[in-house]
Amino acid sequence: MSNALKKFSAQADELLLTEIKEVAKKEGKQLQVIINEAFEDLVEKRKQTKPRKHVMAIFEQSLQELDELYKELAK
Repeated sequence: MSNALKKFSAQADELLLTEIKEVAKKEGKQLQVIINEAFEDLVEKRKQTKPRKHVMAIFEQSLQELDELYKELAK
């Protein structure tokens, strides 16, 4: 994403911010570049659609309870 940057204000955990600054220094990048990369990673991660745990638990339960029916229907 190479859009124009927009200033904003935020607060962060002090230790986390220190670590992020160390990453930027180690990689020879500006802090804003590291923050943008983190934002992009988070947005991409959240776009990944994973079923919710309780939905999968109910699905698993239905597989166990209705196994014979599913086998018959698959014929």
